[in-house]
Amino acid sequence: MSWISLKVPATSANLGPGFDSLGLALGLYNFLEAHLTPQEGWHIAVEGAGAGVLPRDSTNIVVQAMQRVFDRLGFRPPGVSLRLVNHIPLARGLGSSAAARVAGLAAAYHLAGVEWTAEELLTLAYELEGHPDNVVPALVGGFTVAAVVEGQVRYVRADPPAQLRAVLAVPEFELATEQARAVLPTTYSRNDAVHNIGHAALVVAAMMSGRTDLLGEAMEDRIHQPYRLPLIPGAAAVMRAAREAGAVGVAISGAGPTLLALVDGETEPIVQAIRQAWQATGVPHEVLTVEVERQGLQMF
Repeated sequence: MSWISLKVPATSANLGPGFDSLGLALGLYNFLEAHLTPQEGWHIAVEGAGAGVLPRDSTNIVVQAMQRVFDRLGFRPPGVSLRLVNHIPLARGLGSSAAARVAGLAAAYHLAGVEWTAEELLTLAYELEGHPDNVVPALVGGFTVAAVVEGQVRYVRADPPAQLRAVLAVPEFELATEQARAVLPTTYSRNDAVHNIGHAALVVAAMMSGRTDLLGEAMEDRIHQPYRLPLIPGAAAVMRAAREAGAVGVAISGAGPTLLALVDGETEPIVQAIRQAWQATGVPHEVLTVEVERQGLQMF
């Protein structure tokens, strides 16, 4: 197949206590058009988020994902032309790298004319990404629980409650995942471990039963959020304001710095509360209201 167009949703990982295991697809997308060309090499155009910043050579992570598949299949095209239209902010905890890798892997299989399974693609995406919580909902959509078993990604997907929407508080500054992981301790107390096991299980139960009223308490975390909050100026005040305005659950999205507020009802009070809280701390930001996406990767 010489041409493919696809889109991949943003994702929010962890959802509080589900560190590296829980994920949710969001209605914000990156688009990729790819086709084979007789002109040798990679020919890359980038629009939207990352335009003028993302590399347009073999170091681009979409290219790296595609090259991984080409090497695996022994496929050697003369040249590949790519058009990336990105709406997922970079390095904001919204799964931009996972979306790029899922897009690149799927596009490469398609251009090589080889069918793939979700398991194959997820294994490769996990190897590139290093954890499965973003790549799984990027591929399959909805609410997902993932674990790695002997190098293989195992997951369960479910439709989240139909009425659930997401408000994203996105500061203008970036926060690299490596930096956000570097502040985490290497050991935890038994009490903190037990807390997170129970709360992560409650998030899963609440999502799959539609009990959004449980999410506020369920999404409380002791493993990563207390250590990452100081990296995000004003975050504690924003999260508190979102809860008081009626959000059913609030968390750092992925490694941050975006903050996720889940809403079962009117979103505007939460949007206004977040804006006021961050304006008070002087942090430049934008607030996005998006659907919780039930579809993952879509190919056209």
